[in-house]
Amino acid sequence: MKLNLPFMKKPPLVAVVRLTGAIGMPGRGSLSDAALAPVLERAFKKGKPAAVALLVNSPGGSPVQSSLIGARIRRLAEKHEVPVYAFVEDVAASGGYWLAAAADEIWADDSSIVGSIGVISAGFGAHVFLARQGVERRVYTAGRNKSMLDPFSPEKDEDVERLKGLLNDMHVNFITHVKDRRAGKLDVKADLFTGEFWLARKAAALGLIDGIAHLKPKMQEVFGDKTRFKLYGMKKPLLSRIGMQAAEEALGSIEERAAYARFGL
Repeated sequence: MKLNLPFMKKPPLVAVVRLTGAIGMPGRGSLSDAALAPVLERAFKKGKPAAVALLVNSPGGSPVQSSLIGARIRRLAEKHEVPVYAFVEDVAASGGYWLAAAADEIWADDSSIVGSIGVISAGFGAHVFLARQGVERRVYTAGRNKSMLDPFSPEKDEDVERLKGLLNDMHVNFITHVKDRRAGKLDVKADLFTGEFWLARKAAALGLIDGIAHLKPKMQEVFGDKTRFKLYGMKKPLLSRIGMQAAEEALGSIEERAAYARFGL
């Protein structure tokens, strides 16, 4: 029989948080600050962990949710004085890399995809289709820019310029986050912020990650062979939702699949 004696020191504990899926999209598996808040709180507090390890597998998504989640990770790490390690699985791109960069160190598999430090906005223009079907679009607004980028009206040059300005400002925020979190590690001669992405070894050479490693052996290397691991993640409902919620989740699943497909996954 094994006795748990209060004076016996337990092996180090590493709390493992799985961050899988697109960020801020509709659907049960989507990552958001609200959904992850209780998960991260438990991971940083329960059992006095020696470290928190993030298992990141995300093609990105909402820049705001990426920023909120990353900021929460940093607040908890500093409050509890717990180091954070990120381990990339298939991909940490765009917002997924934002999350990884919230860690003190980033490690990846040889074939992991890393980077895509940029901002994208995409949509469709349906005004020609409506005109061919004999449908007239009628929009009434109070406020000159209220109908900006209406997909059912012809595109306006001034709307596009305004959108590009917003995207550029978001891009600056992303770049600032990466430079702050990877200070002293980035290849300052390389153009890292074009939206390009790389496999792990190239990403390591550029300073975007710290090297090639997997979670368990790396954490045992740092904290010892007897290191314990506790997995935390978002809970999914047992029953599928119906009606509009089901349609929203289906749409979110398609968008997420398209986001992964950009990286050949």
